[in-house]
Amino acid sequence: MLKIRLRQGEKMVVNGAVLRAGAPTTLWLENDAAILRGREVMRPEEADTPARRLYFSCMMAYLDPARRQHHQHDLVALLDDLLRALESPHAKAACAALACDAANGHYYRALAHCRTLIEYEAALLGLAAGSVKH
Repeated sequence: MLKIRLRQGEKMVVNGAVLRAGAPTTLWLENDAAILRGREVMRPEEADTPARRLYFSCMMAYLDPARRQHHQHDLVALLDDLLRALESPHAKAACAALACDAANGHYYRALAHCRTLIEYEAALLGLAAGSVKH
């Protein structure tokens, strides 16, 4: 059983349907469903870096079972590209864990690894942007 607390106006996606809380509420999910809170949902235009595109593909594989094979193909290609570009053992470990979770259909868990990669990428981009500013 999963307990979910939503603030007034907060959105969530359950099996592809967007729900919005009219008032602060607590929900209990008593069976399996694809569920994301609004803050975990990424819009296509937000997938503007390699790690964010990976997150978006993983999210779509999770939420869109009818096209899961297509999203899985995109996810594998993006993961392969990202893995080749990474040097950090920590980031490579996140990629390996993500690949394992995605291969076993655990897309929600894989999204946590994607968030780790997004944070790593943001730190690298911040360093790169900082080195340009002299």
